[in-house]
Amino acid sequence: MSNSAITHDEVAPLPTRSGATGMLRRKLPYLVLLVLAIVGIAYTNFSHQPLNGFWEFLTIATGLVCIATAWPRAPDRSARFRLVWTQALHWITLLVAMNLVLLPGFQTLLPTQASSLVVLMLLALGTVLAGINLSSWEISFLGVALAASVPAIVWVKQSALFLLIAVMLIIGLGVAFWPRGRATT
Repeated sequence: MSNSAITHDEVAPLPTRSGATGMLRRKLPYLVLLVLAIVGIAYTNFSHQPLNGFWEFLTIATGLVCIATAWPRAPDRSARFRLVWTQALHWITLLVAMNLVLLPGFQTLLPTQASSLVVLMLLALGTVLAGINLSSWEISFLGVALAASVPAIVWVKQSALFLLIAVMLIIGLGVAFWPRGRATT
């Protein structure tokens, strides 16, 4: 018997999860970030309160998801160290920019709600850039969704009465034209 080395082709692949469960598990971090972002956007929209601490938390969480996304693609320890280092610098820079917007001198230039939207826009920009840098369309999509939410928040705030009237019109038309059961004679 010869003691030959096992080639790559002879190694059995590890079992992987297939189907919807496996996909959901892989996409769960992105879905959690998206849900948290939507909750934060909804809260900001309806409460008229800034959520600056929440956006900072979401920034850190997004940075961790970015590292976790690219970790398996890093071939060695040096690449992983570079990944962590560059992502840490990216997200720390973003946190510094967010906190500059929150300084009292800057707050005199913008109302509180506007500065909250600027912080959200900075998070969106940082997320899109991280997604591009990591070649991750999921992270880029999250950034685009965050960026799209900024004008959506402004539009909803400016159009709340119009939206209420439109909803009432749709309900009124539905009630007026809803087929009713006919009485049999």
